[in-house]
Amino acid sequence: MSEIDISYLEECSKSIGIDLDKRQLCRFLDYYHLLIEYNEKINLTAITKWEDVVIKHFVDSMSLVKVYGGLDELTVKTKDKRLADIGTGAGFPGIALKILLPDLNITLIDSLEKRIKFLNVVCEKLELEGINAVHGRVEDLAHNINYRENFDFVTARAVASLPVLSEYCIPFIKKDGIFFAYKSEKAEEEITLSKNALNVLNSKIESFCEFTIPNTDFNRTIIVIRKEEKTSDKYPRKSGTPSKKPL
Repeated sequence: MSEIDISYLEECSKSIGIDLDKRQLCRFLDYYHLLIEYNEKINLTAITKWEDVVIKHFVDSMSLVKVYGGLDELTVKTKDKRLADIGTGAGFPGIALKILLPDLNITLIDSLEKRIKFLNVVCEKLELEGINAVHGRVEDLAHNINYRENFDFVTARAVASLPVLSEYCIPFIKKDGIFFAYKSEKAEEEITLSKNALNVLNSKIESFCEFTIPNTDFNRTIIVIRKEEKTSDKYPRKSGTPSKKPL
């Protein structure tokens, strides 16, 4: 661990327009140490090499800056707002975004209690404030008045198709709020398939941002979906239905 090159994170972050300060760099390094330590106990990620975690987790998570053309604009847009990271897993993109945007209030949601315990350790060790981790299934939490339509933003890096993700995520967003869906290069096909779902969920695709993750050949698309009206109480449907019968 002592041989970790922290400058690699610094350089890769700069490649997407982010200058991390010393405290942020240290937090990401501590996050990495915790990720590797706990990954031996619970399944958090198959990506463990420092350089790969930097690119495929940290920088990928922070690449939300590309949607607004830079960190300054993203900081203004998110200041004192609330974001829910659905299916956060090991904390991506949620914890990375919290390190980057300290004035953004974040709720990490995951269905596995072991991961929630890990996330709580990370938040405590990194001394992050304005962030909490919630254990539960999105199908249930999305119908809970404490979470339903309570967030300005929602993020998800899950592998589910966009129609399925939309049904799970959009109920958490306030009217006029935004869902940032992190998708791969097949995004155009998913956008086409999601038209009916977004119509049913009273939402529309506002824009999408395509780019290549630095030092890789991995193409990333972040789809920006705006919620125009409240979501019908019917959604999301019970567990398993959205994936078996997409809208």
